[in-house]
Amino acid sequence: MNPAVSPFSILLLGFLLGLKHATDADHVVAVTTIVSKQRKLRHAAMVGVTWGIGHTLMIIVVGIAIIIFHLSIPEKLQLTFEFIVAIVLVVLGLLNITGMMKHLINRFSNLHSHMHHHGRMHVHVHDHESGLHEKPKAHEAVTEFLSSHGIMQLVRPFIVGIIHGLAGSAAVALLVLGSITDERIAIIYLGIFGIGTIIGMMLITTLLGIPVISGSKKFARFDHIVTVVAGFLSIMYGLYFGYQIGVVEGLFAR
Repeated sequence: MNPAVSPFSILLLGFLLGLKHATDADHVVAVTTIVSKQRKLRHAAMVGVTWGIGHTLMIIVVGIAIIIFHLSIPEKLQLTFEFIVAIVLVVLGLLNITGMMKHLINRFSNLHSHMHHHGRMHVHVHDHESGLHEKPKAHEAVTEFLSSHGIMQLVRPFIVGIIHGLAGSAAVALLVLGSITDERIAIIYLGIFGIGTIIGMMLITTLLGIPVISGSKKFARFDHIVTVVAGFLSIMYGLYFGYQIGVVEGLFAR
C-alpha cells in the first residue's frame, strides 16, 4: 500500500465502492423482481439486507482466498459466473410472469410458527388454509417477515446475492486488494465493502418498495402489474447481459 495513502482512506473507499456496487444494473433488476412482492417497507428493506449478506459472504470468501493463498480467478471462469447471473435473471423473470414463484412461496409458507395469546403465550404450528391465522402484532422484524412470507422469501435473495458475489461485477472490490500489502487491512477492506453493499441495497429496495406499496394500496391488481413488468424487465436484461458476456465478451468463443 502506498505510504501516502492512509488505512482510513482505503476503508472509506471500500465503503463508498460498496454503496456504488449495490446500484449495478443487474443487482437492481434482480431485487426488483423480489421487492415487487412486498407490502411493507421494512420487508422490502429486509430483502435488500439478505441479498447483501449473501453477496458479501461470497466476496469475503473469494477475497480471503486471493489474499491468503494468492489465487487468481481465470477470466473464463469469471465470465462463466457472470453468464450464470444472466441465466438467474431470466429464471427470476419467468417465475414472476408465470406465477410459479408465488406458488413456490405459498407452498413453503403454508406451515409456520405463530405466537398467539390464548390466556398465555405459547407457540404452535398451523396451516394458513385452516382459517385460524391471526395477523402478527408484536413480532420482531425477521419473525414477522417469515410469518408473512415464509423462509423462501429470505432464501431467494440470499442465494441470488451469493451468485452475484461470484460474478465479475464484484471485481471492483477485489481489484483494490492488489494495492493493499497489509493483509489485515485488506480483509477489513472487504468487510467494509460488504457493509457498504448491504446498506446500499437496503436503501435501494426500500426506495423501490415505496411506489410498489403505495400503488398497491390505491389501485387493484397494481401489485400483479408490477410483478409482471418486473419479470419482463428481468428477462430482457438477462438476455441482454447474457449476449454481452457470451458473444461480445467472447465466452462462447473460448
